Amino acid sequence: MTFKEHIKTERRALKELWREHRTYVVYMSLFFVFQAAYPYIPTYFSAEIINNLYDGAPLSTIITNVILAVGLTFICHGIVRFAQPRLSIAHSNTFKKEDWLFSKKAMEMEYGSIEDADVALLRSRVRQESRSGFNLWNLLKTVRNNVSNITKIICSLALSISFFISSGVPLFGKLGLVGLLVVSIAVDVFCTAKSQAITNRFWDESSTLNMMCDKYEELVSEYSYSKDTRLYSMEGGILSRIKEIDDIENKKGLKNSFRWMIANFPRVIVADILKFCAYLLLIWCSIQGAMSVGDITKYVVCIVGLIGAVSQIVRNVQLDFLNHAYLERYFSYFDIPNNMYQGSLTVEKRMDNEYYVEFRNVSFKYPNTDTYALKNVNVKFKIGEKLAVVGMNGSGKTTFIKLLCRLYDPTEGEILLNGVNIKKYDYDEYMQIFSVVFQDFKLFAFTLGQNVACAPTYDAKRVEECLKNAGFEDRYMSLPDGAETYLYKHFDKSGIEISGGEAQKIALARALYKDSPFIILDEPTSALDPVSEYEIYSSFNTITGDKTAIYISHRLASCRFCDNIVVFDNGSIIQHGSHENLLSDQNGKYHELWNAQAQYYIK
Repeated sequence: MTFKEHIKTERRALKELWREHRTYVVYMSLFFVFQAAYPYIPTYFSAEIINNLYDGAPLSTIITNVILAVGLTFICHGIVRFAQPRLSIAHSNTFKKEDWLFSKKAMEMEYGSIEDADVALLRSRVRQESRSGFNLWNLLKTVRNNVSNITKIICSLALSISFFISSGVPLFGKLGLVGLLVVSIAVDVFCTAKSQAITNRFWDESSTLNMMCDKYEELVSEYSYSKDTRLYSMEGGILSRIKEIDDIENKKGLKNSFRWMIANFPRVIVADILKFCAYLLLIWCSIQGAMSVGDITKYVVCIVGLIGAVSQIVRNVQLDFLNHAYLERYFSYFDIPNNMYQGSLTVEKRMDNEYYVEFRNVSFKYPNTDTYALKNVNVKFKIGEKLAVVGMNGSGKTTFIKLLCRLYDPTEGEILLNGVNIKKYDYDEYMQIFSVVFQDFKLFAFTLGQNVACAPTYDAKRVEECLKNAGFEDRYMSLPDGAETYLYKHFDKSGIEISGGEAQKIALARALYKDSPFIILDEPTSALDPVSEYEIYSSFNTITGDKTAIYISHRLASCRFCDNIVVFDNGSIIQHGSHENLLSDQNGKYHELWNAQAQYYIK
């Protein structure tokens, strides 16, 4: 990075720090300013009292200095104690705020970025670096240390300025001390560069292993994996893999610590020589009678403190610049754009319910791929129709739905709602017209009612009605807490476990509760038993009402309940029509799939 780029990164990071963590910065500054200044009060007044006693000053002067020493120390200590608990709370909130910022960014990203493996890897690495004290956390530490060290420098200079202007201290001594300080700073710069390069290389090499270890530990700690790990005796293999990674990390860490110690050894030697020379100079001045016993006490603390603070400032600035590479990666995650076009049109509300959706020459490639998932798809259907989407695995059925819901935008072509490109509609409003049950839907460890309503508050009667329509009535009636029953045990030890079929019914109830004009069901009965599946089919029209229903299924028996059927194959629509028409085409794909399944149901 160029110096200009370093400054640009630093300015942005400081603005980010002040905007998002202002309270923490204020209390941190207050705490460390007074904590750093605190030792200098007794140092100064102790020297003054010793000089008073040595010079035979009046008792009133001595008492005044004692009162000032105790009083100012008490005030300083009080401010530190006032700031400390508030700093602890602000520090905790800063961690929570950072987690919230990562979560907020994930929610604001376009769906394609969420599914992008490179983005997931970047997010994982940035989070790992944050937990290890890099990027914004390193900047916080730098600000904290600089506040403390600048305070020490100001206090040390204020109390030791008389030493540097004193005629009793030889010029060669002053110049020698300053010269050694410059040498110490130069050695500090060299050692910091070497040691930080070692640390950075270690973390770069370890980042992948750390992420792998986190994933393996998740397999051990997450109870949803426990049945499989026990039944297939996987725990030994998982634990041995964790131990293998830990052993590799420990060996690397030990080697890194040794290299870091060697790199910092010159700094320690030069710093000790500098302090030794400062002590010799002060002792010599005292022997020559150039300063009093009290001054010696004060100058020892201040000059040694000054040397340490100046070295720390230089080191912190250098480490801060080395941290800019981590900050750049941190910002690169938060700078990932949302390229989904955000329209402004309101979705039209029609009393006659005459809505039309049209895919016009739509083709689509997933990000970072060269293969078309959909190719030249053309289809038009009316709102209120029941449309079945069938085809082999990987034929493009779910991709078709993702494009309709604007989780992705087409690579080519356009999707129209009432003749208007769906990109032109307000994005959030457009998303509200869809109730979807994806094949890989997720339920949350919240209450049953919150899962159905997707909100912290809900209409209990409506939840119960939707669960009943989705076939969950019998299990619902057996729950002692009804809609307030927690799913799973993450937040409540009395939470219930549910089967795959029950989860599918709850997901269907969630789609019904949203009450959107479109209801899209992606394999909605794949986990249901034949009786439950038949009940869903039989009440299909009752469940969907006058909504547009798009039904994706491998079980072609469900297609009988739909007005139209589209057949996908290799990303294209190869057939389109009613069940009877498609079945009558003996050379068609639909006829082939129907007969392949029908043979298993013939007595």
